[in-house]
Amino acid sequence: MFKLRTLPFEASKNAIISEETCKFHYGKHHQGYVTKLNNLINDSEFKNANLFDIINKAKGALFNQAAQVYNHDFYWDCIAEKSKMSDEFKSALDENFDDFRSKFLATATGLFGSGWCWLVYNLTNNKLEIVQTSNAETPFIDNKVPLLVVDVWEHAYYLDFQNARAEYLEKFYENINWKFVSDAFTWAKKEGLNSVKFYINEVHPKEECECCCK
Repeated sequence: MFKLRTLPFEASKNAIISEETCKFHYGKHHQGYVTKLNNLINDSEFKNANLFDIINKAKGALFNQAAQVYNHDFYWDCIAEKSKMSDEFKSALDENFDDFRSKFLATATGLFGSGWCWLVYNLTNNKLEIVQTSNAETPFIDNKVPLLVVDVWEHAYYLDFQNARAEYLEKFYENINWKFVSDAFTWAKKEGLNSVKFYINEVHPKEECECCCK
């Protein structure tokens, strides 16, 4: 069985979202996905599977719950603290985008409805890309390694920013954990999708779930 991961920051000290938002977003929404995932895998073919394999193989409600667990896991690390990007990653951004900040914020602001905005490393062409995903969709099922994500479901920001998604996104961008993003980029180039599997198994290690996390 899977467990809700520990937040990688103190809820009362996060620079982007309030403790109240953490209480509901992490304590209610994220916990809810974990609980529903466990209920769905019980007595199913995925009972002993790791999260990476569930996301890659499951469909419908089970995929939605599993992917939302991962999406939220990754989001918390992206906002865990404000940090600097590596020189290698900065060079890659400059090579792939004329103005990454503007494009990322515009893409996230313009996403219709609920979903996520990602920076990914596309393993097909070895390029950095900005992609939108709706609802629970996650990019690694399309051979794209996540490096950065912002949650643009309304529950991610409504208590703090009401309907001002753009204001939330500006605050997000000012406080990104670029070290985490830079490290994800380095591992994506070295290990491809195995870097995603390694991350997932690190967040949900074998001793925290009844699965074969190999």
